[in-house]
Amino acid sequence: MTRMVNCAHLKKEAEGLDLPPYPGEAGKRIWENISKEAWGKWIGHQTMLINEYRLSTIDPNSRKFLEEEMEKFLFSDAPAEVDNWTPPSE
Repeated sequence: MTRMVNCAHLKKEAEGLDLPPYPGEAGKRIWENISKEAWGKWIGHQTMLINEYRLSTIDPNSRKFLEEEMEKFLFSDAPAEVDNWTPPSE
């Protein structure tokens, strides 16, 4: 049976994650309030951030930045933006 959540990012009911994707309270909050679809969108955005800003996931400052961006992306209504980046035209 599929677990459904009222996704805070998509603003609709959608299929929930199978397991908390992140440790601690943040992971629990994500598991309870974020859908698989929204988490996939975050992973794509996180990859773009890592590449554009040349972040290292072992660097504590980079990890803190990514955690803050994750919180904004998943739970804020503010658009996710990267300085000086424009999406490719189709």
